Amino acid sequence: MTTRGRRGPDLFDAAADVELARRAPLAARMRPRSLDEVVGQRHLLGPGAPLRVLIEQDRLSSAVFFGPPGSGKTTVARLAAARTEKAFVQLSAVSAGVAEVRAVLDESRRRLGAEGRGTILFLDEIHRFSRSQQDALLPGVEDGTVVLLGATTENPFFSLNGPLLSRSTLWRFEPLSREDLAALANRAAAAEGATVDPDALSACVDLAEGDARALLTTVEVALALARGSGAPGPPHVTIEHAEAARTTRALRHGRDEHYDIASALIKSIRGSDADAGVYWLARLLAAGEDPRFVARRLVILASEDIGMADPTSLLVAEAAASALERVGLPEAALNLAQAVVHLACAPKSNRTAVALWRAQEDVASKPLGAVPASLRDAHYQGAASLGHGTGYEYPHDDPRGWVEARYLPEELAGTRYYEPSRHGAEAEVAERLARLRASGAELGPGGSASG
Repeated sequence: MTTRGRRGPDLFDAAADVELARRAPLAARMRPRSLDEVVGQRHLLGPGAPLRVLIEQDRLSSAVFFGPPGSGKTTVARLAAARTEKAFVQLSAVSAGVAEVRAVLDESRRRLGAEGRGTILFLDEIHRFSRSQQDALLPGVEDGTVVLLGATTENPFFSLNGPLLSRSTLWRFEPLSREDLAALANRAAAAEGATVDPDALSACVDLAEGDARALLTTVEVALALARGSGAPGPPHVTIEHAEAARTTRALRHGRDEHYDIASALIKSIRGSDADAGVYWLARLLAAGEDPRFVARRLVILASEDIGMADPTSLLVAEAAASALERVGLPEAALNLAQAVVHLACAPKSNRTAVALWRAQEDVASKPLGAVPASLRDAHYQGAASLGHGTGYEYPHDDPRGWVEARYLPEELAGTRYYEPSRHGAEAEVAERLARLRASGAELGPGGSASG
């Protein structure tokens, strides 16, 4: 009875496995069984590529696979496990605690001592591992008790601690190309005995955004719709089926993508590409980015990258930020778009920013000169007895609106921080400043005209 009780569940388990395999999602059924079946990542897995060589020779050391969803990270980790002589242990980075990590390390040490067999520990979504969990794992990685394979959609430089990162090789997985996705969709359709119209195939590829899992999910739903249409013969996927399979798409970006897309927005505006600027703005807003973050970046850019070449740009950026607070999304997207276009089309100059950076460097690294006596506060009683304000000439009393004087500390006399460009309105500023500086060129060290 006991023996039969042991065999019965085994038979039922086997039957369940067969049924689960038949009912498994298309993405699971299409999972590659060898490195040759992997679509994309040729820079890592093509003939002679480094990651492929290490996997085939069972010489893969602790590694982190990072890249967008559906790029093959987990698949490649499992294929590596199939090629290795080591034991393969998988933990959930979501649910495993420090106790589970230590238990795996203890068992791995026992296995290594008793059997001479190493262990591969696979952690999917390793970015979800807390710092304490990472710290508990570190000794086993350091002494080689386990070979760590981590997969993450997050930039590991943001999510992993330094010591663990320094003991792992990093392998970047790229989004699948349109050609790779099309090949995968055709392979899936053939496996299901179906055909796909070219425009339907293109729509599925567009919706996938480089994600193989998303593509196969879309294809699977489209196939189900095609089968349910009642048309005779093998299922045939049309553009209507493809569009109905995924009528909306949820844009997502992680912490590193947040910075990457924000960087693309700023660099597009700085490069005077209004079209790219509006596109990256739309991407940020569609992904749920805080619009106030975007507005702040535009206000900063107006001074850092445009400055005096178009002084109105700061007013435009500030007006967009104010409109955002008053109007809110979605309508305020129009105000942000207007600011992006204005800033992108404006002449560019970073000379005011450079002037500030130069002055800050001098403040940080050079002796701090005394405020000239003529510039010191002379409004309080007794200031005159200290010589404060002595020799100061009020510029508005001069018909020119300007007087020859020295305003920098004596140690920095003649230093030039602001050197205007010849772009936009700053060209006029450059001419006016050149005349003023030429008039003051004859000043002696005391600030009065020499000669």
